[in-house]
Amino acid sequence: MTDRFGVQEIIQLTDRAVPPTGVINTTVLDRAISDATAEINAALAGRYSLPLAVVPEVLARVACNLSRYHLYDVPPEDVRKRYDDGLRFLRDVASGKITMGVDSAGAQATPSDGAETQSAGSVFARNLSTGYV
Repeated sequence: MTDRFGVQEIIQLTDRAVPPTGVINTTVLDRAISDATAEINAALAGRYSLPLAVVPEVLARVACNLSRYHLYDVPPEDVRKRYDDGLRFLRDVASGKITMGVDSAGAQATPSDGAETQSAGSVFARNLSTGYV
């Protein structure tokens, strides 16, 4: 959370002591992360075996955005938009519209198909040109 949003913002959002202590309140932060985790698990439980063996970076980003939203009493518009975008992403993953790069067991997916090029041969090859090429 501090890597994404900065120490000062996380202190401001979690330090609810009077007077403020100037440090991150890990209890408040853990509650927000737990709330975000519950939302993610609820969205993905029908498609993936949880907990995931490999957490994709995109899911970590969504978790941070959801957690940040839960830290605000009245979130600003940009925080609300990131939260809504995260929920939309989770719905799309749950419906199968997009993937996160992990298989249904939560392990790193390995591609089973790749691009393959086939040719029927050259139309203008020297040996087929009968003297014109």
